[in-house]
Amino acid sequence: MPPTAGYGMTMPVEDGLSAEQFLALYVAAEEAGYHTALCGEVAGAEVLSLMGMAATRTSRIRLGSGILATYTRPAPLAAMGFATLASAAPGRIVAGFGASSPIIVGRWHGLEFNRPYTTTREYLELFARAIAGGKVSYDGEELRCEGFRLQMTPPEPVPVWLGAMGDRMLGLAGTVADGAFLAWCPPGEVAAKRAIVHEAAQAAGRAPDSVELVCSFWGYAGDRPDEARERMRRSVLAYAMVPTHQHCFAGCFPRLGEAAEAWAAGDRRRALGCVDDAVVDAVCAVGEDAVRRRIAEYREVGIDTPILLPTGTVPGDSDGSMQTVLRCAP
Repeated sequence: MPPTAGYGMTMPVEDGLSAEQFLALYVAAEEAGYHTALCGEVAGAEVLSLMGMAATRTSRIRLGSGILATYTRPAPLAAMGFATLASAAPGRIVAGFGASSPIIVGRWHGLEFNRPYTTTREYLELFARAIAGGKVSYDGEELRCEGFRLQMTPPEPVPVWLGAMGDRMLGLAGTVADGAFLAWCPPGEVAAKRAIVHEAAQAAGRAPDSVELVCSFWGYAGDRPDEARERMRRSVLAYAMVPTHQHCFAGCFPRLGEAAEAWAAGDRRRALGCVDDAVVDAVCAVGEDAVRRRIAEYREVGIDTPILLPTGTVPGDSDGSMQTVLRCAP
């Protein structure tokens, strides 16, 4: 069941921090009262390794992947990883998966970004069978497995979250997952997404409130707010230009089309000029008051678990992240 109060945080994995800097954030988050600490995976820290180290440095906080790409790590291997983590930290592990993007999957890892919905649906099915411990035979449209049997059964079930941006993935989360993980979602857009998750859960014969609704946002409460805002502006643009993510910004980014045109032409400066402060403020929060207000807004619209991503200002800056974690503690 999702926690009934409080909120969580997630590691700023794009900030170029060291393992020790990340672990310091995990420890600080637990001591400050956050109930959940997530870690995504882009091109820096490897998520399961970092979660394993965090499991040995913490004792209470819930640890999860937020979000792990379904294409870059086979489901049986993921089951092995999460079973290992669950053995080290029983009852504290969450497995968060998502389709990722054609940039990460295709360009960086050299894999085919084919049929993301079908691949993700089959991945969740295969992962569930694998981590349950029985002998697995699976012959899907995209994924196959023959004869795998996990030799380390988790002492407690590992909840599965699905990173969901579009309607089909939201529906899939409501149908089969324990949690729906939203990102780049202004509070005013939560209700529609929540309804899709709940309707899918009901159609599958599940209680709608059994699916934990999670939403992450970038926040900063350090000593360099102007620099942080510019960092956020660049990040908002970069994510808005990802084909699989672009629709998430349609409602809060009035000049999205103009930015995409400039981006495609290689004019990054003109594209960045399309991201005004209102766009940044729609999906990010600068300043302690703004961060706390955003958490409250998410709670009011039905998010069970708001997740703060405490960004730094420049690569290697863990001071801003640490200040944000401590100043915005529950």
